[in-house]
Amino acid sequence: MNSYGAMKIRSDRRHGVGRVPRGNLDLAYVRAGRRGATPLLVVPGGPGMGSILPYRRLRRMAADRGFDVIMVEHRGVGFSRRDRAGVDLRSEDLTVTAAVEDLVAVLDVCAVDRAVVYGTSYGGYLAQVLGATHPQRVAAMVLDSTYASVDDFDLCRAYLRRLLWDGDDPASRGVAAALRALVEAGKVTDEETAVVVPLVYELGGVPLLSKLLMAVGKGRRRLWNRLAALVTGELTRVRPYVMEFDLAGVINFRECYAQKPDGRPLDPALPYASIADRFPSFTGEPIDAPAALRSFTWPVAVVSGARDLRSIPAVAQRIRDMTPHGVLVPFDGLAHSILDNHPAAALTIARQVTEEDLHRLPARTAHLAALRGRGRAALGATLLNLALTGSA
Repeated sequence: MNSYGAMKIRSDRRHGVGRVPRGNLDLAYVRAGRRGATPLLVVPGGPGMGSILPYRRLRRMAADRGFDVIMVEHRGVGFSRRDRAGVDLRSEDLTVTAAVEDLVAVLDVCAVDRAVVYGTSYGGYLAQVLGATHPQRVAAMVLDSTYASVDDFDLCRAYLRRLLWDGDDPASRGVAAALRALVEAGKVTDEETAVVVPLVYELGGVPLLSKLLMAVGKGRRRLWNRLAALVTGELTRVRPYVMEFDLAGVINFRECYAQKPDGRPLDPALPYASIADRFPSFTGEPIDAPAALRSFTWPVAVVSGARDLRSIPAVAQRIRDMTPHGVLVPFDGLAHSILDNHPAAALTIARQVTEEDLHRLPARTAHLAALRGRGRAALGATLLNLALTGSA
């Protein structure tokens, strides 16, 4: 056994990792909770996000709430990054279809016929492909902060600009004017605004973004610079078992993301364009997800945060309109991925999407948002506010 094989066995034992043979890969997964309870398949975002280490707290919460929760480590990431010889998976091994078949293989080995499938962001897209190709495995579905087509990214870019560059919304008019003034004065670059502005808005809305822009206007750029480096680093720096876009990003560029910079300000395509030469070009989506959504026969909760700029509320509404048995569950004051921002609310939705009161969920979002158990985004907003208060 090579050193990688021995290390894999030790790591698997330590973290409770199971393995399923998938071609040249021993695919990793974890399972928690009481067998025989509601099977819940949670599919995190990405491509590149780990499932096993970053979501240990979520699995404890799910088990405490009576779920039999299963999570699959995305191929090309963390415990599923390397083949049996200890070598990184090849580009041709990394496809949406293979990732969805991984989910099915794990359900098979766990002897789970049908599960509630909770997919967030890219994981929500995988959930849709799973529903299209293996509908018999789905009992119900939560689509959280996701998309159904590459066209949705153009809708999101246009909305972002209307909100924070043009200032079409009276609530954001002042902050949009402040941002334009900083760009025109050369105090911030297009590349920086493309990554920092959406992040800060999602964390704390107009008030937090206004504070940051005011600090930059006064020449206090330390926090701005750190945030720019942080977001760019998510695409260029490997954080083992947490974020490994360097390899799994192949799926993003080849099958999920066709957007290119258009030369206009506040362009979320810019950071991707800067690394595009490392990956294959876009070849097309694996399925027609909008058409597939219309055939879903199970209950679907489409979850959306009002401050989400990566999958805007209008996209969530569009997805909901395509599903015959779906409801829209909108959250004020929350951003991308309710699973990450508010796991307690996410798990409550996963429970109720299987029950007859599915259609009561939209009226219960204020109650759900008030549940204890906020996620890491709330902590990030608090820390950012403290940093800005100290620098003001």
